[in-house]
Amino acid sequence: MGMSRKMVVIEGDPEMAERIALCLRKEGYAVELAHNEKDGLRLIRASMPDLVLLDLMLPGNSGREVAQKLRSDPRTAGLPFIVMTTKNKEGNMVVGLHLGAEDFVTKPFGMTELVARIATVLRRIDSGYVSPGRTIGSGPINIDQERHQADVNGNPVLLTPTEFRLLSVLVAAGGRVLTRNQLIDQAIGTDSIATDRTIDVHLTALRRKLGETGKLLKTVRGVGYRMLSESEEVD
Repeated sequence: MGMSRKMVVIEGDPEMAERIALCLRKEGYAVELAHNEKDGLRLIRASMPDLVLLDLMLPGNSGREVAQKLRSDPRTAGLPFIVMTTKNKEGNMVVGLHLGAEDFVTKPFGMTELVARIATVLRRIDSGYVSPGRTIGSGPINIDQERHQADVNGNPVLLTPTEFRLLSVLVAAGGRVLTRNQLIDQAIGTDSIATDRTIDVHLTALRRKLGETGKLLKTVRGVGYRMLSESEEVD
C-alpha cells in the first residue's frame, strides 16, 4: 500500500489522468492531478509530493520544460519523477533519463506495471543504497549522506536521487573500477529495469553537473567506471 504518500500526476489526457488517479488512490496514495505545465508546477511547489508522474508528451514540449524547471530549482532538484512516454520511442526514454527521471513507462501501459514501477522507485529512494549518516569525500567532492547533499569545492551540486546514489557509490569505492552491473546493483537496484545504457546516460549527466571535477569520473572501456583521486593524472 502507498501509506498516504503524496503524488502529483501531470497527464495531458484527462481520461487517462483520472484512470491513473483512481488506481493509485486504491493503492493508498494521495493524488493530485494536472493537465498542463503551469498547473503541474503549481501543485508540485505547493505540496512537495513524494513522487511526480510526468507525461513527457505534453503539448508544445512542455513535459520536458516541467522536468527542466524541476531540476533547475533547488527546492525540487531532488524530487523524483517517472516519465510516461509513447510506445517504441527509445529516444523519448533517453531524453527522460537525461532530464533526470528515475524511471519511465511506455504507453499504453497496464496499471499493475505502473504501480510496480512506483513502488520500486520509492523503495529505492527510501533505502538509499548507501550507508546513512556518513560523510564521505574524494578530493573536491564531499557527500553528506544524511542531508543528501553533494558539494564540489564547497559549492552544492543539484543532483537527482539516482545521480546522488551513483556519485556516493563511486566515491565510496575509493578509486576501484565498478562495472555497470555493480552500479545498477548498488545505486539503482536489481528490481529496476535499468540497463547499461541507463547507467551511461545518468553518468553523462552527473559528469556534466560536476563541471571541471567531472574529469575525475573516468570511463574504463569495456569494464565500467571509476572515480580518480585528485592526485591521479587526468587525461
